Amino acid sequence: MFINNFDPVAIQIFSLEIRWYSLAYIFGILIGWLYCKKILIKDKNISKLFDDLISYLIIGVILGGRLGYVIFYNLEYFSNNPIEILMIWHGGMSFHGGLLGVLAATIIYANKHNVNKFIFLDLIAGSAPIGIFLGRIANFVNSELYGRETNILWSVIFTRIDNIARHPSQIYEALLEGVILFFIMFFFIKKNYLLKPGLISSLFLIFYSLFRFLVEFFRVPDEQIGFIYLNLTIGQIISLIFLSFGFYLFFIKKNEN
Repeated sequence: MFINNFDPVAIQIFSLEIRWYSLAYIFGILIGWLYCKKILIKDKNISKLFDDLISYLIIGVILGGRLGYVIFYNLEYFSNNPIEILMIWHGGMSFHGGLLGVLAATIIYANKHNVNKFIFLDLIAGSAPIGIFLGRIANFVNSELYGRETNILWSVIFTRIDNIARHPSQIYEALLEGVILFFIMFFFIKKNYLLKPGLISSLFLIFYSLFRFLVEFFRVPDEQIGFIYLNLTIGQIISLIFLSFGFYLFFIKKNEN
């Protein structure tokens, strides 16, 4: 059993606080950008365009992630407290919402430069597990998105929550959606799937959705929502939707000439 009593604040200078979650975003974007530039991108024109795309992606992640959380997870509360939608420092970001934000930002940017959007989306999909890994580690440090009660050997007590031993579901997600998904994407990239734009994106949706669906069985559902249909969580329902679209996109792109 492990006792989690980590401080979510990484650095404090007088009244200025720099939190681990903020650092996860910063380093996730930075390392992902370097990975794409140094390893994945072979075309100089795409490399230059990708540099300018980053600012679009940051906006897409933040706006999409926040609005996704508001709409998918706590619409009633934020409808009554709309000013709190802007208070992202209080927490509340949705991965699926962030994904939609990235999709929208990429489509806008690709159309502006008359480039196939899937060229950029595949690069993002190949590097996204880096940011996901760091984000889930930050969730663990923050004692959020914690797991259900258990007595397994590697259970964790999140002292900022209660004294109950729980699944470290954030670590499960870091390993599955971060480490393992990264190597799955790298495997298909090495098989030249980047040469057929859209395939890497579809595989990312498929594997991420499968991993997220499985881990949700170990994670405490959102208190304000609980379980929905067939005792599934909202995260699992959304994952099934993204999984379906991932399979659809894969078969479309796989059969394109």
